Amino acid sequence: MNDRLLGGKRVLLGVTGGIAAYKAADLCSKLVQAGAQVDVIMTEAATRFVAALTFSALTGRPARVDMWTAPGGDPIPHVHMAAAADLVIVAPLSANTLARLALGLADNLLTATLLATEAPLVLAPAMESHMWSNPITQAHAQALRDRGAVQVGPGIGRLASGALGAGRMAEPNEILAAARGVLARGGPLAGRQVVVTAGGTQEPLDPVRYITNASSGKMGVALAEAARDLGAEVWLIHAPLAVPTPYGVESVPVRTAAEMCEAVLARQAETDVLIGAAAVADFRPADPAAQKIKKTPGQETLTIELVRNPDILAEVAARRGATGRPAVVVGFAAETRDLLANAAAKLAAKRLDIIVANDVTDPGSGFGADTNRVTLLYADGRMAALPLASKAEVAEGVLAAVVALMADG
Repeated sequence: MNDRLLGGKRVLLGVTGGIAAYKAADLCSKLVQAGAQVDVIMTEAATRFVAALTFSALTGRPARVDMWTAPGGDPIPHVHMAAAADLVIVAPLSANTLARLALGLADNLLTATLLATEAPLVLAPAMESHMWSNPITQAHAQALRDRGAVQVGPGIGRLASGALGAGRMAEPNEILAAARGVLARGGPLAGRQVVVTAGGTQEPLDPVRYITNASSGKMGVALAEAARDLGAEVWLIHAPLAVPTPYGVESVPVRTAAEMCEAVLARQAETDVLIGAAAVADFRPADPAAQKIKKTPGQETLTIELVRNPDILAEVAARRGATGRPAVVVGFAAETRDLLANAAAKLAAKRLDIIVANDVTDPGSGFGADTNRVTLLYADGRMAALPLASKAEVAEGVLAAVVALMADG
């Protein structure tokens, strides 16, 4: 299945010498599965770790190493490959090739091609931690970032030497996310700031217990990724999540409904689109205990007084009338009965532009599922039902509705 951003794109994947070259094979496979046409250029050192045949088998195209023995007899492969690329990824990027790129050297097929291309560049450095922290390496990396290259990682973890430190190559999914972000530049939400809330808030009873719900945050994370892939700058304001926060999205962790409300309102003046996908607790304990609540002999019941939490979308609506921000506000209604009636009431009460209604008792649409079935209700009375699909596909549908509203406005 073709990826909306990567499908049909010509991606040049550079692989340099290092143990992390085995991850490049996984990255290559994922790019091909996304529908990209991938050309691989390896340095001679890279072939000591992974055979060129591996990449040829994955791409169905010859992996190239030597500038002087290019398949097909092309006398200037670096020029033709450079011109054809829509995107260039170098993963892993060794300290040696990093230095060569920064200095503009072109003494092998990969560096010559990189010097000749005008395609955007994604770099995934991988090396021993002291090599990475060396001031010369840092200066070279900064020089490439200053010229527009997008750097992913390196991460902190166990290195080939057995030591723990910075220098571990980013995971293929992180590199793919960075590539998608680069290709999304100029998308319909470019220059727009989008805030997404996600996850189930936690309201403490005492230092070790809290009231929460079954929300995993998967839908909110999918919405943040979809907004990022349309070119937006995205803030994900989230309670604890069951899934990682996405690459290229600004993570704003909170715990309680009050903290989430404060974070949303603090950004409202700069927000173009707000998508409230979090499962926010309506009530919280009035007086959380300072110490763990202990049962006493003979005690059969425990009474806890709850008080109302702030209504985040209602607070946003109250301020929105004066500022006009956000331009579009989307809410979610997770219901167990009277789905459309309850969603319509919430849409009107909170003065939303769209509400996304889903029945969480419907198989495949409940909390924690990887799929969802939703109905979009608009402020002007329109309604659109989306079929059961992955949460990523549902998120794309919601964002398409947002983009259309902004275009009309």
